[in-house]
Amino acid sequence: MTSKARVHAALERKPVDRIPIFMWYHPETLERLGHLLEIPAAHVAEAFGDDVRQAWVNNNYDMSGLTLAEGEIHRDIWGIEWRREDGFNQIIQSPLSHALPGKVSQYRFPTDQINSLMERMEGLMEFKKECFIGCDVSPCVFEMYWRLRGMENGMSDLAEEPEMAAELLERCADFSRLLAETAVQRFAFDWLWTGDDVGGQQTMMMNPTMWREMIKPHLKQIFDVANKNDLWVAYHSDGAIRPIIPDLIEIGLHVLNPIQCNCPGMDPLELKREFGGQLAFMGGVDTQGLLPHGTAEDVRRATARLIEGMTADGGGYILAASHTVPPETPDDNIFAMYAEAGLSRKEIFDRAAAIRTRLVH
Repeated sequence: MTSKARVHAALERKPVDRIPIFMWYHPETLERLGHLLEIPAAHVAEAFGDDVRQAWVNNNYDMSGLTLAEGEIHRDIWGIEWRREDGFNQIIQSPLSHALPGKVSQYRFPTDQINSLMERMEGLMEFKKECFIGCDVSPCVFEMYWRLRGMENGMSDLAEEPEMAAELLERCADFSRLLAETAVQRFAFDWLWTGDDVGGQQTMMMNPTMWREMIKPHLKQIFDVANKNDLWVAYHSDGAIRPIIPDLIEIGLHVLNPIQCNCPGMDPLELKREFGGQLAFMGGVDTQGLLPHGTAEDVRRATARLIEGMTADGGGYILAASHTVPPETPDDNIFAMYAEAGLSRKEIFDRAAAIRTRLVH
């Protein structure tokens, strides 16, 4: 079964030869695994059997969208300044952080860079027959807003400057929708990946009623691009977002990620029981306690229980962690997680050997 067929079958709740996988790693974890397998870090996901190949075409400069040296600063085409800190790119300056409402309305999104942003998808097209291909247009609405305004302003604007906030939120969504529409016209892919981090560790970052009024209608327009073109819709938000899951289903969501299982209301098996007939899930392997601090046997048991529960109706699940796999995660724990998905340590090392041979030739 090809990766493409495997993921499609799982999302359609049909039998698969093994659980599909789409894992994210902290950059330091990725480098370590590459060294262990004696392959470049860029090929680690392939060795570990990732079934999804995906490219970001929006403002993804926090992890994989931009390679910086530690401490290096970069100003992107949105005017946002980033600095590499502890393996991640962190925002140190937002272009509209001190702007008055009139200046905010004058801000121009980088629509003249659409073609260069789309180039990131071109490299995936050679794999479209075998692999499940994703196009990521996140951050879509609120997360793009606060990247431009700064987090503190982003939160206060919703209450204190609602008209300005409404206008800029719409323009953030319009840019994401334009990227989605352009990608659909140019490329053959399998899902549209969307996202906005609107959940905190205990509750949502904003009142769910406010989210429904100010965010949901814009997100629906982005989802509509995929649904009108027979693509799956995936959505990412960290944190406790249980109150809006029914809303996401209502506007056309198919796949929810990352299921941050330590947050209230986000127990994966409970969500599966409640929404599994309407929604597929990706994620749920705990990266705060289990992976970095549990034993390999702990990881095996928890992963086996997760897979069994999340596929109780025959499918609807992609194995992934609830965040990036952290650097302090023991190698044995990573291999234990994959073993429960049907990929042995030997198979992973054999894949790595095949990659080395291919790269040499």
